[in-house]
Amino acid sequence: MRTTMQNYPLTVAAILNHGATVHGSSLVSVSDGHGESRTRRFDEVAETARRLAAGLRAIGVRPGDRVATMQWNNLEHLTAYFAVPAMGAILHTVNFRLAVEDVGYILSHAGDKLVIVDADLVDVLVPVLRHSPQLECIVVNGSIDSSAHDALSANGRQVLSFEELVAETSDFSWPAVDEDSAAAVCYTSGTTGRPKGVVYSHRSVYLHALSTTTVAALGIGPQDVVLGVVPMFHANGWGLAHACFLSGAGLALPDRHTGAADLVSFAGHCGVTLSAAVPTIWSDVFRYLEGHPTAGVPSLRVIFSGGSAVPETLMQTSRRLLGVELIQGSGMTETSPVVTVAHPQAGVTADDAAYWTYRRSAGRLLAGVEARVVDDDGVVQPRDGNSVGEIEYRGAWITGAYYQDATGESFHDGWLRTGDLGTITPDGYLAIVDRAKDVVKSGGEWISSSNLEAHLLAHPAVAEAAVVPMPDERWGERPLACIVPATGASELSVDELKSHLATLVPRWQVPEYWSVVADLPKTTVGKLDKKVLKERQQCGDLAVLRVM
Repeated sequence: MRTTMQNYPLTVAAILNHGATVHGSSLVSVSDGHGESRTRRFDEVAETARRLAAGLRAIGVRPGDRVATMQWNNLEHLTAYFAVPAMGAILHTVNFRLAVEDVGYILSHAGDKLVIVDADLVDVLVPVLRHSPQLECIVVNGSIDSSAHDALSANGRQVLSFEELVAETSDFSWPAVDEDSAAAVCYTSGTTGRPKGVVYSHRSVYLHALSTTTVAALGIGPQDVVLGVVPMFHANGWGLAHACFLSGAGLALPDRHTGAADLVSFAGHCGVTLSAAVPTIWSDVFRYLEGHPTAGVPSLRVIFSGGSAVPETLMQTSRRLLGVELIQGSGMTETSPVVTVAHPQAGVTADDAAYWTYRRSAGRLLAGVEARVVDDDGVVQPRDGNSVGEIEYRGAWITGAYYQDATGESFHDGWLRTGDLGTITPDGYLAIVDRAKDVVKSGGEWISSSNLEAHLLAHPAVAEAAVVPMPDERWGERPLACIVPATGASELSVDELKSHLATLVPRWQVPEYWSVVADLPKTTVGKLDKKVLKERQQCGDLAVLRVM
């Protein structure tokens, strides 16, 4: 029997058109850094996107061409987010916080011919240009002086104004685009080697965004105003922009103003109901609120976090200071990114013993993705909540290969290998034990660094914690605990921290190596950078105390 259902293409243009025609009066608000904002209606954003596409087409951008962006979370970046894929070109959101050589590498590797850059990021782009000779055109959002213009136009590059491009008034309509064609490319941060390109299809972008609007995920609806703190250059911006245009939720963009005070003020101004950010952002916000008791965001109903494990203490602090739940989820650049969200099982309340077990987990799998855990021999392990193995994913918004990477070592039998060790329960909840490369193997037994970190962060004298392997003659490796003391905490006692851990983990897992530091290295998106910490330990740059 043949189907008679219509073939409706799931494309970025379809997302944009839905937002413009069904939710045209919904607002995008962009922070001005002073607690106020400039606003545009969804239908106005769609019209500006059409004009930008017309302007790009007029200067030679064709379907399949890569268009890079080096921009903050602002209105012009949002315009490019929709215009470039909708016209059949490929959006390449660039993490401009990476090292110059890495930014140059990914621009060259992606084959970008044009880059759209915010004026205050031109100084970041200029030193990159010598690594990216293929760039032919630079579009600047904002005003620059003559010396900056000369630096950008060296070697014959064309320099244009974003404002002039969107002034294009020619008759332009969105072309038909195959939903399986490339919509965007995002590169990993390269913490374990060269950054790798993940190419998202129109279909994957649409389905991921649709999934995030469901109650099983973020539950975004027309009653919401979503604060998009996650950089739009990172992991598809967590799909927030697309989800808002599908659901009609208002979208609040902080531009470059992402300090805790700025975020709280802006969120209050816009009536934000939902937000998502990495744990370090929420830690900063909570510290600000602790020192400013009259500040707050009364409109908030829920906040989300991901990128690294969220300590239970941070969730409890969210309840205490904001009166809302902080829900964690998991994912990665390769998964668009959201694959799980840690809502408790139906009927489980905060008074139930299982409540915090669910909340501390990485979350429950969303419809549209599958997960499994496999042992070192590739044998699939039971979904019993106890059997540990490497987590692998496959699904509608999971990448099947890296761009121009023939190794295939990150893929197994059609599944994406994550490098995370974990378990899966019979009802589909993931618990991430650790990154495979971060597990401490002591005397042949595994010690979870993330588990130790979570317990250390529960101590009031600890602001930040990271655990990495330390070479040990007897055991091979032992955990090294690196601690940032909490502000205002009395003198940090390692003995007290050891006693604290000894009540929570087996004694053989308690570290005897400790280092008290002023800060911990982080990646460009706020995650702990254990690679740098390990290098410091190996080079003797950490003052390590051994306490038996």
